[in-house]
Amino acid sequence: MIRIIKLHELYYDLMILKMTRSNPINLIIAFGAFNAFIAVAAGAFAAHGLRDVLSPEYLSTFKTAADYQMMHGIGMILIGLISRQNPNRCNFAAAAFMLLGIILFSGSLYLLTLTGIRWLGMITPLGGTCFLIAWLTLGFTFLLSKE
Repeated sequence: MIRIIKLHELYYDLMILKMTRSNPINLIIAFGAFNAFIAVAAGAFAAHGLRDVLSPEYLSTFKTAADYQMMHGIGMILIGLISRQNPNRCNFAAAAFMLLGIILFSGSLYLLTLTGIRWLGMITPLGGTCFLIAWLTLGFTFLLSKE
């Protein structure tokens, strides 16, 4: 079967190929920015779309997820900017732990509040632990740096 390549499909494929070869520092900054974007959208969704749907407790939990996603999205952007001057594996590890923390912490809280599945709350501390590891990694990297 002959496949007709559409221009937008070709553009998309080229963008994915280009992104996979991107500088890791740029990816850290980009993922941080995308997470900040999602956090703003989630906060707006909570304030305007979920106010009458969720209980006050779940609404507060949803906002906590958005707050932590924003803080750690900004943290990833800062790690990326710091890495332009001082690129090392520990900075990349800290960024990876922040991203994993966002997925586990904020993701589990978003899902918990939207679905009511309470066992998802057991995943949240794993995300919090990832956040702690990220900040400790970043702190000790610079504390022990010889520069």
